[in-house]
Amino acid sequence: MIKKPIVLELKEGLDARPIALLVQEANQYASSVYIEVDNKRINAKSIMGMMSLSLGNGAEITVVAEGADEEAAINGVENFLTAKN
Repeated sequence: MIKKPIVLELKEGLDARPIALLVQEANQYASSVYIEVDNKRINAKSIMGMMSLSLGNGAEITVVAEGADEEAAINGVENFLTAKN
């Protein structure tokens, strides 16, 4: 299992369109991928779960991945969340 703290760097934050793209990114990996915020742990492959979060630009989160391709999953999700748009 890998945990990596990340600061969200999406100009518009995580609203509907970026969430859909994030879920697509997370679903490319066999590993389980989670986003942890405060005391919540949300499955990054679940669009409904991700929609329950309201995260703006600059939010501090932790990405957690566990599985065969966990390192690639962490890197892919981190690259998506820190792409300065």
